[in-house]
Amino acid sequence: MKHSKSFQDRVIGLQGNLLSFAYQLTTNREQAEDLLQDTTLKALDNESKYVDNVNFKGWIFTIMRNIFINNYRQSVRKATVIDQTEDLYHLNLSQDSGLATPEGSYAVKEISVALNSFSDDYRIPFNMFVAGYKYNEIAEKLNLPIGTVKSRIFFARKQLREQLKDYR
Repeated sequence: MKHSKSFQDRVIGLQGNLLSFAYQLTTNREQAEDLLQDTTLKALDNESKYVDNVNFKGWIFTIMRNIFINNYRQSVRKATVIDQTEDLYHLNLSQDSGLATPEGSYAVKEISVALNSFSDDYRIPFNMFVAGYKYNEIAEKLNLPIGTVKSRIFFARKQLREQLKDYR
């Protein structure tokens, strides 16, 4: 499949941002690099599905997030053990806590509920930041001073930490 030069350049131009986001998702350097590679390949394979008037950065970050979620779900399915012993011996063995992954640490639903409780003033800049936008890009898009953007993201993080403290 022939890729357009500008499309490839755009994908390559986001590698640093994508690696940072992958590391936030996986919290593991090797897994982050694998996720980056999977995302890059999937984006290149799906160039024909990209519509030019769609936010490119958002499109490619969504691909990464979806790959991460699918990989996580797959690993959970593989790790599920059905205990068929008469006295449920296996269920009574100590289990790995599952805290090695972001979804294991915090239930995705609880994070979504917490984020959705924020006003747009805080939720939108925070989500943009998590998606890989830089402070100045967020400030520009939302027509806000950069200091306001930074303080709103700081406040959103603080609130999220506070609301999810029981999940630590």
